[in-house]
Amino acid sequence: MKEIGFFPAFIESYFIALGVVLGGSLIGGIASFITGQPPLTTVYRLSSALRIWAIVAAIGGTFDTVYTFERGIFNADTKDLFKQFLLILSALGGAQTGALILNWLTQEHISS
Repeated sequence: MKEIGFFPAFIESYFIALGVVLGGSLIGGIASFITGQPPLTTVYRLSSALRIWAIVAAIGGTFDTVYTFERGIFNADTKDLFKQFLLILSALGGAQTGALILNWLTQEHISS
């Protein structure tokens, strides 16, 4: 498998996390509609619950990340450590953006 550069991986990490949150929440909302549950409430709830899984999916699992952190700390390879930190930060941003978009669309956070 060909290794991709840092910048494409940074952008992919953001959009993978965004897609997992948006896709998972919207498909879950369709499922709740089919079963007679309130779909907007379910979409809002799922957007919060799926954020951690979106981050894990975006960074490609945890073992590579742990190995990169270990190499960065014990082998003084701070460049890889900083890159991995930025990839995680990008995934966090994508997951947060997806949850924020769904919160705006559903308006479930506004109480009367």
